[in-house]
Amino acid sequence: MFAPQLHYAKRGHSEMEVDPSDSGHHAFRMSSRYEKMLYKRCGKSGVLLPRISLGLWLNFGDNDSQPTARDVVLRAFDLGITHFDLANNYGPPPGSAETNFGKILRKDLAAYRDEMIISTKAGYDMWPGPYGEWGSRKYLLASLDQSLKRMGLDYVDIFYSHRPDPETPLEETMGALDHAVRSGKALYAGISNYRPKETRRAAAILRKLGTPCLIHQPRYNMLDRWIEDGLTAVLEKEGIGCIVFSPLAQGMLTDRYLREVPVGSRASREHFLKSEAVQKNLPTIRALHAIAKRRGQPLAEMALAWVLRLPVVTSALIGASSVAQLESNVKALTNLEFTKQELTEIRDILRSAQTFVKLPHRKKETTRK
Repeated sequence: MFAPQLHYAKRGHSEMEVDPSDSGHHAFRMSSRYEKMLYKRCGKSGVLLPRISLGLWLNFGDNDSQPTARDVVLRAFDLGITHFDLANNYGPPPGSAETNFGKILRKDLAAYRDEMIISTKAGYDMWPGPYGEWGSRKYLLASLDQSLKRMGLDYVDIFYSHRPDPETPLEETMGALDHAVRSGKALYAGISNYRPKETRRAAAILRKLGTPCLIHQPRYNMLDRWIEDGLTAVLEKEGIGCIVFSPLAQGMLTDRYLREVPVGSRASREHFLKSEAVQKNLPTIRALHAIAKRRGQPLAEMALAWVLRLPVVTSALIGASSVAQLESNVKALTNLEFTKQELTEIRDILRSAQTFVKLPHRKKETTRK
């Protein structure tokens, strides 16, 4: 086995081939992997991220098929997806996604560690007691140590504060990220779910500490456009990259829900996506589907292309429960351009649906004193 040469795709290049017959095979085609994927610079940093990255929020827990999870990760890497995004609480149970990803790394990808960007986060409830969530220095650094142990890594490329903590000084939270970088346990610092003012303050603190904020990970899709109300401007001014999660609105922006909520679908069985939300958004989803059909692509591919249209967006995080789903989503990169008429039609549809601002939810704290 020889080391592949890196070939970064030109920014204007939009050609990519996906070979369906390759599904499930793990002999990496090294000479072509990096020629297939489009990469974009993350803010003003030296880091290039794939336009499509793989998130392990779902489908990688202990309750999921481990052979399928392995197939998805290895196929993603073969397609040039070099960025894999995790968090301490991904599963279920919490922590199991990191453990299972670590097994794949050790078995199949250990020789490729320097060709990968691996991220993790801490901020949500992870273990009992007062030190198991939010943004204290103790929690963040203890969580990072646990994440590294679960994945079998010496360091992660990006360590995030998963959410702002309203009761911990931002200086403490950002100081913990700075320490993680200076200790060699992370190469870059990132934030997630921070509003515009919080982002501006966090960036200023990190800059003063000498560890610039590399990236912000907010929720963004056609049905949830809150980042357009101030955050994108802050990110552009600060030179911070942006990787968006839930670009398909947890599956609503696909062809699956055009008629009804199918039995066995995510909306029929999960508390994260309610069937009521699908029913409410059906007129919008159908109108968007009509535009996608005229463009000659499935709704999911158009939805991914739409979030990537913003100059500040570096990458879109997708989840995948199968290799076929992964390959289908990656094909979005073959048709990223929109006409002015298409963008106007989409804008009018979304305006009528009132999708503009849905700020990240902040729960009032009732247990901490």
